[in-house]
Amino acid sequence: MIKVGVIGGGPSGIISAGFASSRGKEVTLIEKNNKLGKKLFITGKGRCNITNNSPIEEFFENIVTNNTFLYSSFYSFTNKDIINLLESYGVKTKVERGNRVFPVSNKSSDVIKAFEEFLFCNQVRILLNTTVKDVKHDNEKFIVTYQNNNKDIFNRLIIATGGKSYPATGSTGDGYNFAKQLGHTIEPLNPSLVPIEIEEDWIKNVQGLSLKNVALTGWVDNKSVHEEFGEMLFSHYGISGPIVLSMSNVINKYDTRKVKFSIDLKPALSKEKLDARILRDFELNKNKQIKNGLYRLLPKRIIPIIIHLASINGTKPINQITKEERIRIIHTIKNLPLTFKKFRPIEQAIVTSGGISINEIDPSTMESKIISGLYFAGEIIDVDGLTGGYNLQIAYSTGYLAGMNV
Repeated sequence: MIKVGVIGGGPSGIISAGFASSRGKEVTLIEKNNKLGKKLFITGKGRCNITNNSPIEEFFENIVTNNTFLYSSFYSFTNKDIINLLESYGVKTKVERGNRVFPVSNKSSDVIKAFEEFLFCNQVRILLNTTVKDVKHDNEKFIVTYQNNNKDIFNRLIIATGGKSYPATGSTGDGYNFAKQLGHTIEPLNPSLVPIEIEEDWIKNVQGLSLKNVALTGWVDNKSVHEEFGEMLFSHYGISGPIVLSMSNVINKYDTRKVKFSIDLKPALSKEKLDARILRDFELNKNKQIKNGLYRLLPKRIIPIIIHLASINGTKPINQITKEERIRIIHTIKNLPLTFKKFRPIEQAIVTSGGISINEIDPSTMESKIISGLYFAGEIIDVDGLTGGYNLQIAYSTGYLAGMNV
């Protein structure tokens, strides 16, 4: 019987191990942690954003890196397939904002239990608390050496060790080293879906402030390259929140020394409508100082910043504000400037951008083009997407192809 080793007990490793075993292979799943799917426990803020319920054709629009590589994967094992698999093991699902799919129980642990049952039913041998120290390929066999110097020899090997984000969950980049030793190219690793540090000092004055229904635009060499609409959060170092994480996924492909941002605090209002709104507020507060006259329009803590950036004295009475000053206020509200400093560390990223070059992997099987019998699945490959369940679907779909073809 063909012996298959799967390194990594995350979603891609679990799926590939289960389906490989279902096809009559003798499968060993190797996980360094004391339980499987440790990173799954923290997805969706502990609720597990299983996948996205959008039509599978729309998934490609949400994959930022190498989306065409995933055509075979996504169509071979779709979002409906993972939902059906989990429901067959007792996990009822629901669809929330942005077509995000969650377990009805809101417990990521229920998803893990279902995956464990999937592996048990397919008779996968599971090694927990087992760290792989070395992988060698010799005479068409894969020799896997563990930290305690014990060894296993496999006919086929699937590496599904994840990236370098959230190392506390076991994603410490081991798989990149194994792949490199086996002759593969590793594309540069960058944090993706990660908070962003900002140069401006005024950020500290608004830390903790959450903004809803705003538009964040990324600029490179003064050209707009991407826009996100939704929620964001100021922190002591910069910006975070859903639209910031998605923005990071796009701009990490550019020379970040040339990156700047702007926030439109009122994207639903044109400049003309915003001007009319401000004039109404001014009329109601005409005897107040300008710093006390915008509370109906903006969060209190950001008003001094808007006034300062518009080069207006905050103590100036509203009835003395000129048209030119009002225009500067409008411009600042619609174009609040931020200067990129750096990404937060890759350890704080949701996923890793970069990884094993797709040029060295067969997209229809996930088999290495360099070494026969070697397969890859999940985040270790140079593919990544936006938030909303897309990255987990990458893991399931590539894991499925690897497991079915191993």
